[in-house]
Amino acid sequence: MASFHSKSVFCVILVVLCTVVPILGKGHTVGGSSGWAIGMDYSTWTSGKTFSVGDSLVFNYAGGHTVDEVSASDYSTCTTGNAITSDSSGATTVALKTAGTHYFICGVPGHCGGGMKLAVTVAAAGSSTKPSSSETPSSGGTTTSPASGTTTTSPAGGTTTVYKPSSSSTPDSSSGINISPFVAIAGACVALSVMVFT
Repeated sequence: MASFHSKSVFCVILVVLCTVVPILGKGHTVGGSSGWAIGMDYSTWTSGKTFSVGDSLVFNYAGGHTVDEVSASDYSTCTTGNAITSDSSGATTVALKTAGTHYFICGVPGHCGGGMKLAVTVAAAGSSTKPSSSETPSSGGTTTSPASGTTTTSPAGGTTTVYKPSSSSTPDSSSGINISPFVAIAGACVALSVMVFT
């Protein structure tokens, strides 16, 4: 009986994990199908969206652009050259690891002034705060680029991780999850089978 009980507990834990993990973070494709481009109004794109710690921003763009995370003052004045992090791979995913407002611009001269600037307010995990471009920025902290293995530290605190995925591994913003519900259901079925037939 003890064997059946321990298998039951294991299966219940597995089922709970399979149903909770998909809702932990959401991928937001910046600009939707238009992507990261000149002439977009990103304040309209962020309107009505909720960004939480654990979510990620997916920037898709053509060559000749960058994604630079910058301070609030550099964002306001479109100042380039002082980026906290910068990427020009064409497919940049930024993990939102800290609450507060995060600022992004294209570092190519003239592009920020042409609309390539984004401010997102990130709520603490589990919070339902809507984004607002008027909140105090979270600028700085430790920045890690796993693809290059470099770490940059700035005085303000906070952490941002930039991933450089291949274009085939870019998350789909419509699903908003990193594993599919099918995987969760399949895992639950396997767990149930182990419990019943063993």
